[in-house]
Amino acid sequence: MEVQRRIEELGHGDTLPAERRLADQLGVSRTTLRKALAELSAEGVLRREHGSGTYVAPPKVVRVRQLTSLSEDFGVDGRTVASRVLSCDHVPADADTQAALELTRGARVYRVTRLRIVDDEPLAIEVAHLRGPLRGLAARLDEHASLYEALRVHYSREIVSVEDTVETALASPNEAELLGVTTGHPLLMVHRLGRDGAGAALEWTRSVYRGDRFKFVARATANQPATGERPSVAR
Repeated sequence: MEVQRRIEELGHGDTLPAERRLADQLGVSRTTLRKALAELSAEGVLRREHGSGTYVAPPKVVRVRQLTSLSEDFGVDGRTVASRVLSCDHVPADADTQAALELTRGARVYRVTRLRIVDDEPLAIEVAHLRGPLRGLAARLDEHASLYEALRVHYSREIVSVEDTVETALASPNEAELLGVTTGHPLLMVHRLGRDGAGAALEWTRSVYRGDRFKFVARATANQPATGERPSVAR
């Protein structure tokens, strides 16, 4: 694709020429060019900003799903990972959470909503439902970027097995505002169920990641469980 080759000649953050000029340079119609640019924008190769232009996007953040937090994964790669706690409440579990965490009717859970930020860019929103008791959890989260670390250090709870379900979703107005995208922007949605060594369900989390900035990789070894990962905005 001529457009793709032209993009490869540019660096991340570079601006593409104006649409008419680029169409002339490539010898294609503006209709054909617009279609190609729309496809590349959907794939996360380009970033289009109304009134500003079309830019070459940075490479996607790759996270290989495993039993570590986004904070721990990306820290190894030299990326800076931060969390902004949007809320931390002790609430009655809804029907889905009751079923996932195998709770009795009327049970309460700790619900933690966080915005995950990688290299100063908001990339994911996580809503974790946790089996209690976790007294003082809000203060503990101020001490640790990683939820898993906080659970290990302060509550002697460790997630040793997980099941992740990955789907696609579209950003709601609230999600779009937090992630700095438009409403309806494609997202990767991951539901995670985490269990401790005794098999008790401790964590039920819904996370959404920017589809244009995240890529998940799953790896498996013969005779061993597969490890899959979701958008690393983390735990």
